[in-house]
Amino acid sequence: MKNLASKALFPLLASAVLAPNAFADSAVATGVKDALSQSKVNVSFRARYEGVDQAGLDNAAGLTLRSRLTVNTGAFNGFSLGVEVDDISALVDDYNDLTTDYVGNEAVIADPELTDINQAYLKYSKNAFTLKAGRQRINHDGQRFIGGVGWRQNEQTFDGYRVQYKASDKVNLDYTYVYNVNRIFGPDSKKAGDLAGDLHLFNGAFNFAKNHKVSAFAYVLDFDTAAALSSSTYGFLYNGKFGAVNLLASYAIQNDNGDNPNDYSADYYNVEAGTKLGKITVKAGVEMLGSDNGIGFATPLATLHKWNGFADKFLGTPGAGLEDIYLTAVTKVNGVKLVATYHDYNSDVGGVNYGSEIDLVAAYKLNKTYSFLAKYANYNADEYSVDTEKLWLMVTAKF
Repeated sequence: MKNLASKALFPLLASAVLAPNAFADSAVATGVKDALSQSKVNVSFRARYEGVDQAGLDNAAGLTLRSRLTVNTGAFNGFSLGVEVDDISALVDDYNDLTTDYVGNEAVIADPELTDINQAYLKYSKNAFTLKAGRQRINHDGQRFIGGVGWRQNEQTFDGYRVQYKASDKVNLDYTYVYNVNRIFGPDSKKAGDLAGDLHLFNGAFNFAKNHKVSAFAYVLDFDTAAALSSSTYGFLYNGKFGAVNLLASYAIQNDNGDNPNDYSADYYNVEAGTKLGKITVKAGVEMLGSDNGIGFATPLATLHKWNGFADKFLGTPGAGLEDIYLTAVTKVNGVKLVATYHDYNSDVGGVNYGSEIDLVAAYKLNKTYSFLAKYANYNADEYSVDTEKLWLMVTAKF
């Protein structure tokens, strides 16, 4: 019923907006016309080559183009509309995208060919209050638990109702009820399609002092067709600065929820410190996704590519948990941003050495329109998974 209601909402709204003649000579018609005249239209293109060399599988190669049209209307009595449409085409498609028509032995590149509505929502804003109803992008904190997976050509978005309230200059509250997650693999993937359920996402941020912020979060997930991912997670994230040192500290506890057949209670923590040494910024940290009863702490709605290595070997937490000790260096040379990260992976329990990884990034922004990026990942397996190398070359144009 919720899906039907959501699908019916936007055609009705569009009809009202696109037929102002029905309200000729009225204040409503004038307001609608003004809102439409203030609309913003943006077009972007992102072309990317991705190559994967993974032991045990045929090499994969993909050259994909994402074309995106974004329309945001002006506001009328606080109401506005947002629509975003993506088209992903593969010029070279020698890869497995986890959709239904795949036949072969190539490694996975999670960029399916499709045309889809990425966002479509009704928004109401008044003073410190904002409400969004429909399909939308949601990114909490560093996207460790809730994120849009913006790296993939098909972004992860959420169908639901989001309420945001700026209680003061220091306090922000954010709650979303989600009934469907539009995952990066597209709705036609039998292995990794959309996730429906009753999902409650809460995040509250408190800037209690200059350069010091703490967020509290609660994510209660009950999936219809992925019961083993149903969980309740409660925790906090602190970001602060002490002189020249930036500090991050996060902790969470997770328990099974809903119809999850597993009985577990696992901890999570992340501690990171960073500073600037001359022209180089360095940061070091340790992240632990714990294990209990053979079940690892799970973050199914995160922007997973951003965490635990670009080779994507830990998109699902191993049953023995995951410890990721990492060191990152960032600098800029002639306008080119350079990033290098080393990861050392181990289990939480059992003393398993998962291996190590080196990630390299070079990014250059020519101007407001064009940007370029090259990225490389090299995962060296030990007692987990297999050796994997990945290379990306990307060009983005925004208009």
